[in-house]
Formats: sequence, structure tokens, C-alpha cells
Amino acid sequence: METLPLGKAFTLLEPGPVVLVATHDGHADNVMTISWTMVLDFVASFAITTGPWNHSYAALRETRECVVAIPTVDLIDTVVGVGTCSGKDTDKFERFGLTRLTADRVRPPLIAECIANIECRVVDIVEPHGIVVLEGIVAHVDPARAETRTLHAVGDGTFVADGERFDRREMMRSKLPDGV
Repeated sequence: METLPLGKAFTLLEPGPVVLVATHDGHADNVMTISWTMVLDFVASFAITTGPWNHSYAALRETRECVVAIPTVDLIDTVVGVGTCSGKDTDKFERFGLTRLTADRVRPPLIAECIANIECRVVDIVEPHGIVVLEGIVAHVDPARAETRTLHAVGDGTFVADGERFDRREMMRSKLPDGV
């Protein structure tokens, strides 16, 4: 084995799919790209990592709600574009042609182009680590989407797409919650 510089170790563990997080600050919708996501439990409990450097962070802190939208590989250029400009001076929905759909229980919009959207409430913010803990309250999926592969950021400007699925549900049945 070769030694990897410790500053690159995070590229080996980069977590779940890249997501788009929609917010509304009381005046306007915004969307940001987040590549650090984490599932906290089998119930709809999640975390994202962000902080004051993101324009949407103030809306998350103040409104305590958002939509976590899950894009697929066909949206890679949109995902990168959203993540490389600021909602402070850009209407990202307009600039990137994202379609707003009305959410059921939160003010930020769902994003029609994404394969799934989860309406969330902010339940905690762990300031020293920039961790925003979310509780999912409504989930939406688009079963008609032809593209279903999600993106995973490596952290160095490259991405990996989900590939082949291996089904081991029966083997793991005793560890899975009912209905999964």
C-alpha cells in the first residue's frame, strides 16, 4: 500500500449522494449544493454539513426548514453550477432552469428535475462542526425518471455515479426495519 497524504483522507470516506438543498428566507427561494450528507437513523433523520459561508445557512437557522432534493447524474453540470455561485446575487432556479414545485409542509420548493425530494425541519445545529440535523417530514419520489443514478463527490472535483445494485435484503432481513 502507498501512503496517502492525510489531507486527502476525506476523499476515501466522502459520504452519501450530492444533494441540492432548497431554502426560503422569507423573501426568496435559494438552492445550494451539499456533498457532505449523512443518514442518522432508519427513521427520517439526516444531517448535512454547511455553515455561514453559504448564503442559505442564514435561512436554515432562521426558518428551521428546507427541502433536500436528490439529483441524478444527468444534472451534474447543474449541481456543480449551483455549487459554484451564490444565491446572494443569483436566482439559481432561474439561472439553471430548475422547476419549483410547491411542497406539502415547508415553504422552500421541491425541485421537479430531481428524482426525490425530502421536506425537512431543522432540529439541531452543531455549530463547531457545521452540522445541521434534519428531520424528514414528507418524502416525494419520481418513479417515472429514466435516470436513477445519483452522484457522489470524491472531494477533489471528481464525481462517482451509483452503479450496479446488489440485493442482499433477505440475508439482512433481521437487521432491517419493517417495510424496507
